[in-house]
This record gives sequence, structure tokens and C-alpha cells, in this order.
Amino acid sequence: MKKVILARLSTIPVAGVHPDLVLSGMITERDVAIDGGKVVISVNIPESFKGDLAELKQAIEDKLAGLDGIDNLLVVMTAERPAPKAPEPPKLKKRPTEAPGRDMRPLSAPVPGIKTIVAVASGKGGVGKSTTAVNLALALASLGLKVGLLDADIYGPSLPRLMDIHDRPAIEDDRVIPIEKYGIKTMSMGFLMEEDNPVIWRGPMVVSALMQMTREVDWGELDVMVLDMPPGTGDAQLTMAQQVPLQGAVIVSTPQDLALIDARKGLKMFKNVDVPIFGIIENMSTFVCPHCGGESHIFGHGGAEQDAHRLGVPFLGAIPLDMAIRENSDAGTPVVVSQPDGPHAQAYRKIAMNVAARLFPEADED
Repeated sequence: MKKVILARLSTIPVAGVHPDLVLSGMITERDVAIDGGKVVISVNIPESFKGDLAELKQAIEDKLAGLDGIDNLLVVMTAERPAPKAPEPPKLKKRPTEAPGRDMRPLSAPVPGIKTIVAVASGKGGVGKSTTAVNLALALASLGLKVGLLDADIYGPSLPRLMDIHDRPAIEDDRVIPIEKYGIKTMSMGFLMEEDNPVIWRGPMVVSALMQMTREVDWGELDVMVLDMPPGTGDAQLTMAQQVPLQGAVIVSTPQDLALIDARKGLKMFKNVDVPIFGIIENMSTFVCPHCGGESHIFGHGGAEQDAHRLGVPFLGAIPLDMAIRENSDAGTPVVVSQPDGPHAQAYRKIAMNVAARLFPEADED
């Protein structure tokens, strides 16, 4: 299959670079990822390329259209040239808790149809960020909001497992149609790849894929998009913070000192690019023994709340370390939908109300 794909792509000329895409090195065999009927092609754009990226992408899609064995095709353009200046997004209301001064974020175009975007982030992996993002999105939807959820972790997407989604997204009019489940629209690189297959991509390829999943997906009309950020503070995280019009960020951490150190790094990254911090969530805060009812602080307790007070940001709430959350997450039935009247769903819903109040401050003024 790869040889057939490369043979077709070798007929596409590239003016100013080399006679064709393959001989130029812009597409090599390792840049073609095949997983059943899902094909992802990464195109490495050199600085010498002076053509139109949209036309090149369309030419690739046209060459591979109708090829037997391809059900879904994603073309990732990895241009490292400066992107054209985007129009200025709508100005946000300054909130009393925000420091005064000019917003230093680069101008980023709004995503059509999406009113607000909030990032759920952590300084490190393993703190339950994705579980929190899923339940937060569902809790926001339970408040009557139209919600989308984008899994921005290319290397370790969790959304297919957490939401028990095995379908592939459809493509209509060159736009990807998000998969809807539990009343929210979702998108993840995990929908295009098998769960056990690693994504071995360079940084620019990841950034390009993230931009495509954000802007080339037909999200429709949404009140809120929850952006499940990859853990850490690398290139992908910084690019998303700068190029996506974020209304704010939520930081997830466990209570122990090691996690809090990395959480502070994530918090400072957002502050450095002038993304408002909506608050900190303490996950795995307390373990209640299901047999005796006794409380144990396996990862400590209250550390995230103390950090929030010390750093001058809101503390949004604490989520316990509980078997029900873990079991329902593994089963793809998040507690907010599987146990909507339970204490854990109430905790997520309380956090969602705090986030919604920050996203739509005008609602509090009515």
C-alpha cells in the first residue's frame, strides 16, 4: 500500500524544490502511516517551498481519492515558515482577578462557531488530567451548554478509552465530522490510529496536526470547547496556548510536592503568554476505604489548595481517589453520566459551575 501511495504522490510536481514530492524528500516512506483503512501522510515543507500549501494539500488528496484500502485520509502539512498574521480575536472582558495591562498573546483567529475555549492542563502526566477533562466537559454539558472536547495529546490519546469510542470520524466536504457521544462532540488522534500503535512524529508534525484538528473539524455551534492539553510545557503546549484563542486554563495536579512543582511550571507557562488561570483542581485528593470508611491521604492532602492560595489563583475543588472514578473511566462510562447523582459527579459539576462563571461572566450580571 505504501508503495502505491508513494507512486501516486511522485506524480505531483513541486516547483522550485524538485520535480516531485517523493524525490524532493518532502514525503518519504516513514511519513506514510497506515492503520487499516486510516492513512496519515506527513508532508515536510522546506523553507524553499514558495507554493500554496492549501493547493498542495488538495493535490495530494485528489491523487489518493478513490484508492482502494483508504477509508479515512489525513494530510498533515508541517510547514515551519511563519504563519500569516491572523485577524484580531474579539476582546475579552477583563476580570477583577486578572493583572492589568496589555494582552501579550499573539493574535489568533477565532475558531468559527466556538464561543469559548478552555484548556485543561498539567505540568506532568499521570495526575488524571484527561479523566478530569472528560468529566468537566460532561458536567458543563449537564448545565445546558453545547460542549466539544478535543483530545490534544497526539502521543498518548486517552479519549477513545475514556469515552468508549471505536468509530472513525467521517469526512464531508473536506471537513472532519466530530464524533458525538453522551451529548458532546469529540475529536482525538486516537480515532484515526489503533490504540497500541505509537505516533512517531517530529514536533512540527504534531503542531500541524493539532491545528488541523482544531480548525479543520466541523464543530458546528459550541458554547464551550474543552481542550485536553498534552502534559508538560513543550512546543505543542506553547503553540496551542499562543495560536488558539483560549479564554482561560484549568490546572490539574495531585497533592504531592513532586506533582505540584510541575503544576506550577504549567501555570507559569500560561501566565507568560497571558492566558488567564481559571483555577487549580486537586485530583486524587483523599482515598476513602470502601470497607471501613476511613480516610487515607495517599498522595498527601491540600497541597494544591495551598498552592492556589499562595499563587493567588482560585481553587476550583478537590476530586477524591476513588474506585468508581477509575472503574467507570476504564469502562468508558464517566461518572458524570453513569452516576449523575453521586458525590463525584456533584464535585465535577461544582467545578464546572465555577469554570462557566469565568467563561460567561455576563451571565452573573443579568
